Amino acid sequence: MNAIIIAAGSGKRISKAVKDIPKSMVKVNGQPIIKYQLLALKQAGIDDIYVITGPYSEKFHLDNLTYVKDHNYTKHDILGSLMEAKDFLKNNVLVMYSDIIFEPKIIKQILDSKGDISIAVDMNWDKMYEGRTDHPRSEAENVQLNYVKKITKIKKNIQNENNGIGEFLGIIKFSPRGSELFVKKYEELIKTHDGIFQQAPTISKAYLTDMIQELIDSKIDVEPVLILGKWCEIDTMQDLKNAEKLFPS
Repeated sequence: MNAIIIAAGSGKRISKAVKDIPKSMVKVNGQPIIKYQLLALKQAGIDDIYVITGPYSEKFHLDNLTYVKDHNYTKHDILGSLMEAKDFLKNNVLVMYSDIIFEPKIIKQILDSKGDISIAVDMNWDKMYEGRTDHPRSEAENVQLNYVKKITKIKKNIQNENNGIGEFLGIIKFSPRGSELFVKKYEELIKTHDGIFQQAPTISKAYLTDMIQELIDSKIDVEPVLILGKWCEIDTMQDLKNAEKLFPS
């Protein structure tokens, strides 16, 4: 099992003090966000880790990682950044955002999934937005499940009280077949698709969630893994303070 951390973003939304460093290098109780992720991956037995970097890539100084520089980070969004490392998106692989901290047991839960493409989903996500005025619930990457717990929709701010709504953590597990399906589908789309792509103006500006929705629309099964455990996204100073409470040193 390999892991890819998409870390081409900066911390400019958190505060001016960290706007010139990669977001994953922002410190939570004295440790960079990525250190928490690496610890969780190590506990799961994952040592082969690829980090996709963008601006300020020279500020990554951690050993035993393979860095992939996204030279085109201004031209695309998170999906494009991931595909800069598509040569490593093969076999069994875990893909994750770089601005999340989570308990190690969450990794074990998603690794236990038997699906070809599985995503971590929190069904108790609402409570995490209490007092989160700088990053309200309308910005959550929601996942809608039907009555048999299959994903029907993934995008920001889903409004539908008749179905189960969760939040995507930003962690995906691929089997060898799932990796192949994902890369093949992307390569087809990048050659043939024109105009609006799901919720994005173009495929070049697409989020990872846009690609997941495209897979679902193409009848490719994406398995939800309903996680239990502490986790948080760090996008603002409020989030950073919350993370320091949730994950004390």
